[in-house]
Amino acid sequence: MFKPIPVAIGLRYLRAKRRNGFISFISLASMLGIALGVAALITTLAVMSGFQREIRDRMLQMAAHATVSADGEPLRAWVDAVDEAKKDTRVAGAAPYIERPVMLQGPREEGALLRGVDPTREREVSVLADKMLDGASLKALVPGEFNIVLGRELALWLGVGVGDTVTVYTPEFQTTPVGAMVQMKRFTVVGLFEVGHQEFDRNLAVVHLADAQRLLRMGDGVTGVRLRLHDMDQAWTVAVDLAHRLSSRIDEAYRVSDWSRENANMFRALKLEKTMMAILLSLIILMGAFTLVNSQVMLVTDKQADIAILRTLGLTPRGVMQVFMVQGSMIGIIGTVSGVVGGILLTLNLENILQAIERVFGVVLLPGDVYYITGLPTELKPFDVGVIALVALVMAFLATLYPAWRAARTAPAEALRYE
Repeated sequence: MFKPIPVAIGLRYLRAKRRNGFISFISLASMLGIALGVAALITTLAVMSGFQREIRDRMLQMAAHATVSADGEPLRAWVDAVDEAKKDTRVAGAAPYIERPVMLQGPREEGALLRGVDPTREREVSVLADKMLDGASLKALVPGEFNIVLGRELALWLGVGVGDTVTVYTPEFQTTPVGAMVQMKRFTVVGLFEVGHQEFDRNLAVVHLADAQRLLRMGDGVTGVRLRLHDMDQAWTVAVDLAHRLSSRIDEAYRVSDWSRENANMFRALKLEKTMMAILLSLIILMGAFTLVNSQVMLVTDKQADIAILRTLGLTPRGVMQVFMVQGSMIGIIGTVSGVVGGILLTLNLENILQAIERVFGVVLLPGDVYYITGLPTELKPFDVGVIALVALVMAFLATLYPAWRAARTAPAEALRYE
């Protein structure tokens, strides 16, 4: 009794049993359409966010959060750079590295990225030491012995295993009495690793820093210093600050980079894929909104006499419009809330549902040897849920405007002529 008259009437229309059961069915269908669209969109975006997080985390297990290197030449003062980096409280670890694309030759040939590391410092910036297979260890990378550690897939492509030898060819040439020859060196495979990311398992070969310096004739220089931070989102700022501090002490030019810039194309592609999927699944909500338009138009036609009586009792056209806007908006609100609750529950239980499907049908939906992921990662972001709910509510509200406007134009005399 304390509600405004249009609100009270609109809510009553929502609860009342209608003479035309088909209209009630259409209203229920529109409510379910909105709910299913919202639930599907929440679950899909949560799964895509989960895969993005999984890919990013696995990549950053081996990739540096940030790097600082000399511009166009080896970094000689890398010890000072490491010490200076560790003075920054934002830095969790720092280590020198050498990287160069090379050609590896075993029974077969394959291109790879050769990385020279200091085994005693590498644990500070990557999890390589924890990803070794069959009991192998980075301690086997002894300077002067020219040992090498390969990614598991790279070793398979080369056709080599632990104990075999591979020949490393570099892009540089050396002058000999018989002419220019490619620099090359034979290495012994002392271990394999697997991190679950194809970029590293398929393309990375690791040697001791000193061996890489001798092979590439870099003296005591390195490519640069890799940094691992407590907050990876500050990578660019920390790297720039470190370069400025080094420049003030050592008059050299430095080049900085971070994980987001080195992998910008991949993250843009993932973001675009997520955006396009959100747009496509929003069409389900839009279909529910169109169904809501149909149900409201049919309701307005069914309630012509009621509208005429309300008009003769003094309800303004604006009031009539508000009645049907309230009634239609409540359908949208109920559908949206149901979809949000259903989507959250589905997302939280998606792993169990996936396992049940695999048990019932005897299939493996995500084989680990193909996707490197045995489960279904999800990340439920409150911002995504809020945006989806807002879009659904806006669509439902817009769907009520035309039927409500049509109801407001009802002429009482015409509507009551045949009653």
